[in-house]
Amino acid sequence: MRSKKPSSAGKSTFVIFVTLLLASAIVPTQAQAQKFKVLHTFHGPDGANPFGVLVRDSAGNLYGTTGIGGTGKCSRYGCGTAFKLDSWGKQAWSYSFQGGNGYVLYGGLLRDAAGSLFGATTNGGKINNICGGDQAGGCGLVFELDKTGETERVLHKFTGDPDGFFPEALLVKDAAGNLYGTTYVGGRTGNGAVFKIDTSGKEAVLYSFTGGSDGCGPYPGVILDSARNLDGVATDCGGDGAGVVFMVDSTGKETLLYTFTGSSDGGRPDSVLLFDSNRNLYGTTAEGGNSECGGTGCGVVFKLLPQSGGGWSESVLYDFCSLSNCTDGEGPGTGPLVRDSSGNLYGTTYFGGAYRNCNGDACGVVFKLDAKGKETVLHSFTGGADGANPAAGLVLDSRGNLYGTTQAGGAICIQSFTCGVVFKVVP
Repeated sequence: MRSKKPSSAGKSTFVIFVTLLLASAIVPTQAQAQKFKVLHTFHGPDGANPFGVLVRDSAGNLYGTTGIGGTGKCSRYGCGTAFKLDSWGKQAWSYSFQGGNGYVLYGGLLRDAAGSLFGATTNGGKINNICGGDQAGGCGLVFELDKTGETERVLHKFTGDPDGFFPEALLVKDAAGNLYGTTYVGGRTGNGAVFKIDTSGKEAVLYSFTGGSDGCGPYPGVILDSARNLDGVATDCGGDGAGVVFMVDSTGKETLLYTFTGSSDGGRPDSVLLFDSNRNLYGTTAEGGNSECGGTGCGVVFKLLPQSGGGWSESVLYDFCSLSNCTDGEGPGTGPLVRDSSGNLYGTTYFGGAYRNCNGDACGVVFKLDAKGKETVLHSFTGGADGANPAAGLVLDSRGNLYGTTQAGGAICIQSFTCGVVFKVVP
């Protein structure tokens, strides 16, 4: 079966619900219950279908976004929200977008030292024919929320050409306060762009993808390395059509770090990257690896190592669906992976696991990968009260506890659809 994980803003908002008709709630086993806890269940007005990774402050509060839901009137499903939960999972506040100031949130939030929150909405903002007209709901925008969740400031509204449109990215900020991210499409050739927004709100396109060997569809976003280079993945195109890992320097020059073949090395990279102290890069691909999952592969965890003579080499740390019935997971999430002090990696997969209660598919897992490549499933989602289909990565606290979201599962809240949860796992 080819993975049906949502992976682009080119889809209609309503495709969000394709995989959300779940079986009735199933209680996790006692062994899981000792390690797993639902902190918050979404019910629609407070948000629905979180896609982005959480961010955690020093007091243990969690901040995130939901793809839809809230009190906005973009559709019967709402426009999306940003939220804050306290350390016990109680919702401290929820900010509802209204369409013009943002519509549909796939990325998470960036929180700065002052407590301000920054993010991107896939739609909303300017409506024009380049971005699909009225039906698309706008080209997307970048926003700032104050720490109380009461006041929003729109920093930039995308126009499609040349600045790109449909941003899904998790943003990153440099020491001078400039923001960086990516748009899934648009730019000078329509294949996506890397952008910068300075402290005055002025936007500049650093790089526009051509759709050739340099890649296309860079929706996960970029990270900032110690040399102020931006590193990220383009999910499609590249020499073999299976995506690339790239670096864009401060002058806007792109360097390819790795081109995927779509075979045993992985294909369609779709996660935010992770650096370690030795400048190794870690990420996941939606496809490639073994020959299961309809022949496209079930995804891998990969590592890129810088070489002394220049260039990078890739190694596959784990192939998903290595176990019967994909109980080890299938289709890893958009990340980023997190890494503890012992070198263990943690992440999620959108499908796979022990419970096939999500329209005939298994409902996803939380996994641990040790330094030797041994995988342990920390939780298999049942599709019931514990959630289903985790789309994003995890947050790790100082005690080793993990926090994340599921796109689906939890309570039935919009017609017959489920709206997702925020969860905690103690490894």
